[in-house]
Amino acid sequence: MRENDMLEKEEIFSKVLRAGRRTYFFDVRATKADDYYITITESKKFTEEDGSFHFKKHKIYLYKEDFTAFSEILEDMTSYVLNHKGEEVISERHQKDFKKEYASDKTNEDIIPSTSSFTDIDFDDI
Repeated sequence: MRENDMLEKEEIFSKVLRAGRRTYFFDVRATKADDYYITITESKKFTEEDGSFHFKKHKIYLYKEDFTAFSEILEDMTSYVLNHKGEEVISERHQKDFKKEYASDKTNEDIIPSTSSFTDIDFDDI
């Protein structure tokens, strides 16, 4: 049996989550012993300067014996984030009115602190 045929045979149930440049694939697969496990794959699209693109993929294998602990920790983490930061997305990329500040936009006063904030010290004091 060809490798592609084996991969298709192993896949039992799938769902896809498209999220901007990222796509998440959730797949139930079968082991050789015909038991089930889950793979979660993150695929992220990168575009080159010449217009070509490639994908980077990261995969997590999750086995039945870890489902309960994984699920509990994921719930704890998502609850923590939502309770502390809410559901609103806070990032430069998602803010409609975000204006990136460049170093050239800053004055010397913004970069170099005023000398009035320094303390006068003689080397004899050290």
